[in-house]
Amino acid sequence: MFIGILIAILPFVIEKFGYFYFPQVELIFFYIFLYMSIFLGSGLQFYGVTFWDKYEHVLSAMMLAGLGFSIFQGLLDSRDNAWRAPFLMSLFAFSFGTACGVFWELYEFTADGLGGLNLQRYAEAGRLLVGRAALMDTMTDLIADLTGAFLMALIGYLMMKRDPSASRHLVFKSKHQNFFSSSYF
Repeated sequence: MFIGILIAILPFVIEKFGYFYFPQVELIFFYIFLYMSIFLGSGLQFYGVTFWDKYEHVLSAMMLAGLGFSIFQGLLDSRDNAWRAPFLMSLFAFSFGTACGVFWELYEFTADGLGGLNLQRYAEAGRLLVGRAALMDTMTDLIADLTGAFLMALIGYLMMKRDPSASRHLVFKSKHQNFFSSSYF
C-alpha cells in the first residue's frame, strides 16, 4: 500500500521538478487505474472478481495509448503537423499501448521464472496447467491490451478528424508556454 501511495504522488513530483504538466486525461486514467489495482484489486480483493484483471488491462492500455498520443505529439516540431496526420498519430498510439502490454507480459514471465511466482496463472492450486489452459491468462491479457489500445486510438482518431485541435487534450504542456496563447487553442 505504501508503494501505491508513492506511485500516486509521482505525477505531482515529476510536475514539481520537471518542465511540463501531464495531460489531464492521462492523470484521470492513471488515478482510476491506481484505484482499481491497489485499493479495489489488492486491498478489497477484487482480483477474485471474474475478469477484473482484464478490465485493468483494457484501462491501462487506453491510458498508455493516450500517452502514445502525447509522445508522438512531443516528438514533432509543430503540433500542427500531427493534426494533419490523425491516422499516423493514432497508429503510433495503438502500437505504443500494445507494446507496453507485451512488455508487461514479459515482466510477468520473467518474474514467474526467477521468483517462482504465478503472475501468468500457469498453475491452479499448485498444479501446472497444460496446453491452451496454461496460455489462457496471458493471451486474454494481450487481447485486452489490444482492445484498450485500439479503443483509445479510435477515439483519438475520430476526435481529431472531427476537430483537428482535439489532440491538445493529450499533449504535455510546457511550464514555459503561455497557457492562453492562440497557438495553444
